[in-house]
Amino acid sequence: MIDRYRSLFNHYQWLEDALCWTVVQPLDEEITVDDLLRRLNGGRDPEKHTVAYPMEEAYEETRPVLFVFEGQGVWGFLELAYGFATPDHILTELSEKSRVWMTTWHFNGGYTILYAADGEISAWMRDFIFAEHAIESGDPNILADFRAMLDSLDPEDYRGKRSAAFAFIEAATGMSLESAWLDVEEAPVVILDNSDA
Repeated sequence: MIDRYRSLFNHYQWLEDALCWTVVQPLDEEITVDDLLRRLNGGRDPEKHTVAYPMEEAYEETRPVLFVFEGQGVWGFLELAYGFATPDHILTELSEKSRVWMTTWHFNGGYTILYAADGEISAWMRDFIFAEHAIESGDPNILADFRAMLDSLDPEDYRGKRSAAFAFIEAATGMSLESAWLDVEEAPVVILDNSDA
């Protein structure tokens, strides 16, 4: 899986500049994608648009622009213009009766991966791309497989470490990021107006 994401990042190098990938697995069948989007938008319905050229139009927005993807009992939300990380208080709300995984980075760094469930953030690691600067908190067992992935890579294999974050989330959720999703010209997007994002 790491090699597949390595290939994806090699092809779409702009993903390495900034993104936030949030994957939510609702534990209650009655939770809909619209419920999750409302939680992501601080309790309000977000704007929905179709954009002709997703990357260019996403960069024109000053708010988070999300591409929404559906998997088997799981949803993926990709913010790829600026790497706007989902704020902690929204992640905890999002994780009510759900499991949530997130990885994010932006042009200033911030390489973060985390897991939340039952209304609380259970584990996170910041600056995971630099082993000597990584900061970790929460249950160490939750990110054990991710640490093992990082340990198997060369310390300067930054693309590999970004790829490992996606591979770890896919292994935990079954939700992958597919290259075909990034090439679409008429893309439905969600624009958040949450001022905390």
